[in-house]
Amino acid sequence: MKRPTIGVLTWREGKRFAEPAYFRRLLRAGQELGSTVFLFSPKDVLAQGKQVRGFILDANGNWQARMFDRPDAVFDRYRYTPTQAFKDYVAFRRTSNFLYANNRLANKWRVHEVLYRDERMHRWLPETFLYNRANFVKMLGRHSFLYVKPLNGTGGRNILCIEKTDQGYRLLGRDRQRSKISTVVKQVDAVLRYVDRWTRAEKYIVQQGLRLQLVPKRAVDMRLLIQKDGNGDWRVTGHGMRVGGERSATSNLHGGGKAMPVQEFLRPRFGDARTVEIVRDCEQLANQTAESLENHFGRMVEFGLDIGIDVNGRAWLIEVNPKPAREVFREMGAVQQYKQAISRPIEYAMYLARTKGQEEKEKKYAKLASRR
Repeated sequence: MKRPTIGVLTWREGKRFAEPAYFRRLLRAGQELGSTVFLFSPKDVLAQGKQVRGFILDANGNWQARMFDRPDAVFDRYRYTPTQAFKDYVAFRRTSNFLYANNRLANKWRVHEVLYRDERMHRWLPETFLYNRANFVKMLGRHSFLYVKPLNGTGGRNILCIEKTDQGYRLLGRDRQRSKISTVVKQVDAVLRYVDRWTRAEKYIVQQGLRLQLVPKRAVDMRLLIQKDGNGDWRVTGHGMRVGGERSATSNLHGGGKAMPVQEFLRPRFGDARTVEIVRDCEQLANQTAESLENHFGRMVEFGLDIGIDVNGRAWLIEVNPKPAREVFREMGAVQQYKQAISRPIEYAMYLARTKGQEEKEKKYAKLASRR
């Protein structure tokens, strides 16, 4: 049987790649699973998509270019950046006809709109609007705590938190370089001016803030990873709690956050029985989110969900990432989950290549039979 080839679509400049450490592990996982996995960028596709310049690791662990025939399936890991290269990638995705394991997901506002149409999702969704000054003023009147987030991007960049306090309004955030921002202003007008400046360069959403301080003065959330397995079924690979740095607006690990096992974190606060209920609810939320988004956007392979758990134990969907990191498992020392988190997209891409290839053969044979 032919060894399947899986292409991984990503940003490349020379032999520099967007996620080199992760990709090394991904290529090794592919080898262990019996497939050939290579990296490529849109500019590496030649001869109307029939050939691809792919990058693999040589015996010394260095990146080496090689020509490949059209891959059997493609795993898209091209992540958002505000660059021309990303615009070129978007154009490429619109016109290329590879067998993709995952479609593109829209921005945060569009994702919220799609999920909100599904009534089953309502109990998990914080109130969210597209940012403009009128919507912000309305939300500031309803909630003592708000988040302002860019429509695109990940990693906690450009997120601003606004909280009403006895001293005025506390503003916490991280700028484009992930540097912490912290200030207090007294008047509403000053808040409006500050937020207008913060949101000037791109589009944002304004979202109901949640009381997630299960640890005083620290943002806390759950990162849950749900992925397709080698049979094409959605499975919760695992989850971990992320505890942010002191007075940080986010819990992101690369922003100074720490990871720990969910049960270990929740049990002292909620007890055994309630912890089981909370985890079950979060996993139900993940499965419902995956189903709702896939029904709208088409085939997907994985989602990283940021789930807030408030002081009452209620779960809230904060954000959905279709191209998530999986470092939460490595940080916790969950070796088996980390390994599975890396291998599952390749397992699913192999499954897709196998089943879609079989479907195409059957269609071809049926067409030939009808001509006889």
